[in-house]
Amino acid sequence: MRVLVTGMSGLIGGALRTRLAAAHELRALNRGRVEGVPCHQADIADLEAIRPAFDGVDVVVHLAANAHGSAPWADVLQHNVVGTYNVFEAARLAGVKRVIYASSGATVSNYERDFPYSALVSGRYDEVASWPILTHESPLRPSGLYGASKVWGEALARHYADAHGLSMICLRIGAVNAEDRPLAPRQYSVWCSQRDIAQMIERCIAAPESLRFDVFFVVSDNKWSYRDLSHARTVVGYVPADRAEDHRS
Repeated sequence: MRVLVTGMSGLIGGALRTRLAAAHELRALNRGRVEGVPCHQADIADLEAIRPAFDGVDVVVHLAANAHGSAPWADVLQHNVVGTYNVFEAARLAGVKRVIYASSGATVSNYERDFPYSALVSGRYDEVASWPILTHESPLRPSGLYGASKVWGEALARHYADAHGLSMICLRIGAVNAEDRPLAPRQYSVWCSQRDIAQMIERCIAAPESLRFDVFFVVSDNKWSYRDLSHARTVVGYVPADRAEDHRS
């Protein structure tokens, strides 16, 4: 498959490159150079500038975004709203079959304001015997402008699937970090290893063409998680290889 990755220079982009390089023809759409991969350098906020990068591509993995929770609205608007529209539209214009969109657990993470999720993410496990698992069908509760921008991206993906027939897959990715291990109490609930997110994206690339639209949570197999993985397991066969609890000191 000819796979175009936006934001390949980022952490997830690097993990994905390592996993896919032997099996797929990778291309990058990035503001800076990506050594060793054909790279179209442009800003996703400029539709005309990015448009040529999509020619001849089978699948787009859209990772590029401003992921800072405190980013000002102007930056969120440019990169996460306008930029996401531009990537989806460029894919449509080029006849791309599938777009895999890096959404975020921030689409629902304000549930953590309330019990029992507040206890889970602060490590107060003795207060919680059981808890409702959030699924892809649970009401949205975004955290900040960043989370709201990812809700917009998911809604736009639904539109492109319905109006234009693209296969649009949205991944609500958990906390991926450079250290590749949980670093704070909350991450024992929402952590996702680099290996697990790369696996999930690989499975979405290979999913049947009949998968027209879906939303999946992507975290590792964490004991204290509140995000559903059964849907991803059933639809695309995602079985996480890592667990946050394995990193307890």
